[in-house]
Amino acid sequence: MNVPARLVVRAEPRQYINRLGLRNQFARCLWGFVWLSLFRPSPVCLHAWRCLLLRSFGATIGRGAHPYPRCRIWAPWNLTMGDHSGLANDVDCYSVAKIVIGPHSTVSQYAHLCAATHDYEDPECQLVPKPITIGARAWVAAGAFVGPGVTVGEGAVVGARAVVVKDVPEWTVVAGNPAVEIRKRILKRL
Repeated sequence: MNVPARLVVRAEPRQYINRLGLRNQFARCLWGFVWLSLFRPSPVCLHAWRCLLLRSFGATIGRGAHPYPRCRIWAPWNLTMGDHSGLANDVDCYSVAKIVIGPHSTVSQYAHLCAATHDYEDPECQLVPKPITIGARAWVAAGAFVGPGVTVGEGAVVGARAVVVKDVPEWTVVAGNPAVEIRKRILKRL
């Protein structure tokens, strides 16, 4: 197969350089120790304890937030959880850039919030942080993937196992890979 000359990479890639710096690496190492020894083994009901640990590492945590013990948070200082929001067990919160979870929002089990990508056109494939915002009253269902730079609008629902790489409008339900709108979310009257 012939590859157009403009697509051929002529330069040898150099060794990958971590541009986040030693301070970031040290803080993540310290957080990893705290997560493993104090956060992860804590009983499920001790949300306040886990909120305290996250705040001590620079996270912004609202009242009544529920980070469960098996959620993984890469850099707590890049995490904001609104009032009464939740990160379920086994959520992977790759917070290289800011991740904001709005009030009364839920991120369910095995969901992956990925706030960085790599520049695949750069010979060094450098890391490119891009923030994620989950709006108020939104729900990211089990096993969903929310990609770098995505905003999930207020009241939106990301279906189980959906792959979201574009913004999700407010009060919309999306599902699939890639995620597509399947309907508007209309709340029932009580």
